[in-house]
This record gives sequence, C-alpha cells and structure tokens, in this order.
Amino acid sequence: MAEDLVVERCDLELEANGRDHHTADLCGKGLVVRRGQPFRITLYFEGRNYEASVDRLNFSVVTGPAPSKDSGTKAHFPLSDSVPEGAWTASAVDQRDSALSLQLTAPAHAPIGLYRLSLEASMGDQGSSFVLGHFTLLFNAWCPADAVYLDSEEERQEYVLSQQGFIYQGSAKFIKGIPWNFGQFEGDILDICLTLLDVNPKFQKDSGRDCCRRSNPVYVCRVVSAMVNCNDDQGVLLGRWDQNYSDGVSPMFWIGSVDILRRWKNYGLQKVKYGQCWVFAAVACTVLRCLGIPTRVVTNFSSAHDQNSNLLIEYFRNEFGELESSKSEMIWNFHCWVESWMTRPDLKPEYDGWQALDPTPQEKSEGTYCCGPVPVRAIKEGDLSVKYDAPFVFAEVNADVVDWIRQKDGTMHKSVNHRLVGLNISTKRVGRDEREDITHTYKYPEGSKEEREAFQKANHLNKLDNKEEMGVAMRIRVAQGMKMGSDFDVFAYVTNSTDQDHTCRLMLCARTVSYNGVLGPVCGSNDTLDLSLEPYSEKSIPLSILYEKYCDYLTESNLIKVRGLLIQQTDNKYLLAERDIYLENPEIKIRILGEPKQNRKLVAEVSMQNPLTVPLGGCVFTVEGAGLTEEQKAVELPEPVDAGAEAKVRVNLLPHHVGLHKLVVNFESDKLKAVKGYRNVIIGPP
Repeated sequence: MAEDLVVERCDLELEANGRDHHTADLCGKGLVVRRGQPFRITLYFEGRNYEASVDRLNFSVVTGPAPSKDSGTKAHFPLSDSVPEGAWTASAVDQRDSALSLQLTAPAHAPIGLYRLSLEASMGDQGSSFVLGHFTLLFNAWCPADAVYLDSEEERQEYVLSQQGFIYQGSAKFIKGIPWNFGQFEGDILDICLTLLDVNPKFQKDSGRDCCRRSNPVYVCRVVSAMVNCNDDQGVLLGRWDQNYSDGVSPMFWIGSVDILRRWKNYGLQKVKYGQCWVFAAVACTVLRCLGIPTRVVTNFSSAHDQNSNLLIEYFRNEFGELESSKSEMIWNFHCWVESWMTRPDLKPEYDGWQALDPTPQEKSEGTYCCGPVPVRAIKEGDLSVKYDAPFVFAEVNADVVDWIRQKDGTMHKSVNHRLVGLNISTKRVGRDEREDITHTYKYPEGSKEEREAFQKANHLNKLDNKEEMGVAMRIRVAQGMKMGSDFDVFAYVTNSTDQDHTCRLMLCARTVSYNGVLGPVCGSNDTLDLSLEPYSEKSIPLSILYEKYCDYLTESNLIKVRGLLIQQTDNKYLLAERDIYLENPEIKIRILGEPKQNRKLVAEVSMQNPLTVPLGGCVFTVEGAGLTEEQKAVELPEPVDAGAEAKVRVNLLPHHVGLHKLVVNFESDKLKAVKGYRNVIIGPP
C-alpha cells in the first residue's frame, strides 16, 4: 500500500508573484496577489512524489474570523485541469521530481483581505491536511473582470502604483502644488490598512457580513471614507481648524501619509492630531491605492460647504461690507477629496468610472461622518438621486453665493454671484509633475444650455438673478509673485461704462484668512470717500499691505483676503469684490551628493534662504520619500538663521528600490512654517 503524500514545504514564489501582480514592494514579508489573476506556488513532497492517477489534492481558502461558503469568505476547490469561470481554481503547471508547480486563481469578485491557504491530500479513504501559508488578496486594476479595472497602463501606474504625488492648494488664481509621499507600499502600511478595515464599526457589529462585502469597492471606499476621520469610530485623524495645534502636529506640517498611519497603529489606534481636508484626502488615497483601488486626490477651489442642500451660500454684511455673524455655511478657499475608479452595478452604466468620496468630517451620511462614493458624471448631470451624498458634492462645485448688505436705512441690498464656486478643479497629471484641470468632468461650462439643464434637474430651478446693473464694475488685481515677508500693493480697478459722472465711496480692506474661509485681523485698509468716475473711464486705487501688519496673524495657509465695497451714494447702490492672495514661500533647494545607486548610501543637501527681515529660530528640516528613507528624518539647526542667510543641512539616505523616487521636504521655524520642497531622484541598479 502506497504511503501518504507528505508536504515538506510550500514555496509561495514571492518574487515571481510580486513581479506578475505588481506587488513586489509588498511581498517582503508575505505573499500579496491581486484577484482574477493566476499566482504560482510550488509544493515540495517528502517520502514519495505526487502521482496524478493516485492522489487527490483539494485546496481551501478562508478569510475573516467567521468564514462561510455562503458569504464568499470560504472556498473549497480541487486540483483540476478545468477552469470554471468566476470560481477559485487550482491547476498543475509543472512537475519535477518532488516539486509540483501549481497555478491558483481567485475570482475577480472575491473579498479582499488576508487569507489562509490549506491543502487536503487524499488517496482512497485516507488523507492528511496541511496549512500551506497565508496571502493577502487585493483589488486588481489589471483584470478586465474586476470592478476596479482601468484599461490604461499609464493610469494604473499613476493611480495604483505611484507612491508620490502633488496636492493642490493656494487660491483659484494662484494654485500651488504641494508634494506628498503616499508611501502605500512601505513596509507595514498594508498591515495597517487591513487593521483599519478590521476596526471599522460594521466589522465589529457583524464581521462575517463585513468581510463578505469587502468584495465590493463601493463598500470598501465608504468604510475608508468613514475610518480616515475619527469622528464616529477608532479612525485615524482628528480634524482641527482653529490654528491651535500645540498638543499635536499642525495639519500643514505633514508631508506624507506613512508617518500618520504609523502613529495611529503604534499608539494603540489613538487618533492622530491633526488633519485638515488635504491630509484626510491624502491618507484615504494611500489606503485605497494600497488595497488596489485606483485613486487620486482632487482639489476644488472656492468650494461651498452647504448644510441645508438649498445650493445657496448666504452672507449677511453690514454697511461696510464686513460679515455680521460667523456661520458654518461658508466658501472654503479650497477643499480636497479623492476620486476612485470603479463600476457602479447598483446604478446606471454611464455612472461607472470616477467616484468622488470625501473623508473630511463635514456632514453625516446615513448617520456616519463619511461622504461618497458618488459618480462624478452624476454631479455633472445634476442627478442628485444617486448614492451616495450627491446633493452635498453638487453644492460644493455649483452653489450660488448671495451677499446681503445692510444699508444705512436698514434695508437689505442683494448681490448674487453664480460664478464664484467650483473653480479650477485640479489633480496631478498622469506621469508628469504637472496639474491637470478636471473642472469639465464636474460641470458644464458656466451659462451653457447643458449647465442650465443640470441645474433644473437638481431642482434648483431659478438660478438667482442679479437684476441690478450699475454700469460700474470693479475687480481686485495683484502684482505677480507676492513673496512671504514682503510688502506689496493690491489695486481696485473701477470702471465706469456709462456716459455719466459718478461719485462713489470705496472701502478697501485686507484681512488674513484661513483656507476654510475664517477671517483674521485687518492687515490693511483704505477708505476713499469721494472717488469721482468720469464717463467711460477706469481708475486704479492702491492698497498697501505691509509685512509688519500681517506677519503675526497670517495662518499657515499663507492667505490674505482683500475686499472692496463700492457705494454709489446718490442712488444707494452697492458693488462688492473679493480676491484671495497667496503669499509664496521661499524655495527649498535639494542637491543629491553621490551616485544614486540601489543599497548605496546617498546624501541630500537641503537648503533655504530666510526671506524675512528678522532671524528664524527653532529651524527644523524634515524629509521622507518612499524607497529613499526607512522612516521620516528630522534635522534641527543648532543656531537661529539670520535675515537673508541660508539654512542648510545634510541628510543620509539609503535607497532600497531602483527607479524614480521623490524626496519630500518640510521646513518649520518660529516665524516661517510649512515650507515645502521636493526633488526627483532616479536610483540606478547596484
């Protein structure tokens, strides 16, 4: 009688599978593969070799704490030459002596997560079983049958595999790209992402159902949107917007997601302080790319936060144009969220593709602080009936702004702006360090027939009309390249396009402002009581803004809001214009010393000139970069940096991976904060 078949060991072929499944960086500690695509394993037997005519091999895979066949979290399948569609399969590829090479495939709709792989080897009535090992299954943007399939290799490289990128900030008229280290393939990040799924409240309530639903990217995106903020759960980040970050880290300080996710895991899943919209979005992007869902960070400039879904943001102002009360409905200077790519079998076929989801905790959705995923196409068409949270996202890019100005006699003057909200929606261009404008994916051109139809569909039938025409127009203009630490002038250009003389009062006011619209103190004002405008003429009135006036009140967003209010006193007409000014930080210069080769020490020399008229104290450079540093490195300067002098440090790097990498740098000091820089570094083979 033949002896039992005994498995001596199982080789999970980490290197080959990692290469074939685009998971090489993740396969350092274990097998990571993508669903819908075969992966190889090799079984080595001791005693005797496998005989196809005698031995029956059956495999089983399980995931989650309560696996079951019904929920798709447990499967049993034989070694077979037939490959049934949509099922777990195993087939023999090659046999050499005691080694049997096999090919296993997970169905393209299998739940993602950590699996245990077992083998039952039987011959006649007797048999034995072996645990062959564990593997992690991810979504597969390379597999046409997967819901996240993306048919462009260039886009898969950018939206799944790229570990670096840019997040756009500043103002609609001065857009600034901030470098970010997503780092989704760094050592422990996959484990942290799986932990994040396992502590979500839906898993705690019903782990079997939650693990089953991990087959669906719509569900996973919704869980991640809720778990990146800590408002309802053991989520990652606590949001804060009041400039008081002394018991944590300022949101402007972060330069990557890896440090944030590690802090969350290493401190017992305690919330990390603090995040704002781009930090929430960037961390969500890291988690979703890590799990295999194509994702990108987008920025909407002049973004409306509409709480009551009436698609209106109303401001009430006194006779000087100043806001009479603060309220939570506001226009944010910019707001970031993410888009993920997937099919929507629960919706119409035309709603497949990019889905907007927003992990910044603003409003509750189905009782939880999360938002989306909602098809970007549905937002463009004004279809607010689709899941999830379409009215909120529609308002972010389409709300009208109404200014009510209380006149001297107590009556209210109404001014409406249709074109203020939803400007220059931006994301990083595929394969290049440039910005791509994707506004057209969210809205039809302002004033077009299609835009009107989308609004009517969104039940906002009457875009408010501004009936009053003054014949006088005003706009705020600025000089190019306003630098942090400098004094500068802004100008109100007032145009009279009538054939009559007009005498007006012009009040100009500049105030510091945070990116979410909260105003700080006045840092410049000018009140021209008798501005005479001749027929068909234009006048420019300057407003000086001095560093000594704004230096103590500027937030880390580097923004100043300039407001002009023009009052035509004879017939009591009002004209309001505003402009957000972004002050440019100095450039961080990065030199790479030595030849960039894999596993060879490299030195980065990082420097920045102090642009201020005063010394900088407490200067710290922080650097990180996926594939260049094991962890974030901070270097403190021992002495203050004098006005106009250069701050310079050297940082040791040890690149582990060949190819293109980004070194991302942040500079902090007492008077100049959150200065960002980056350098592309191409690492050659050893």
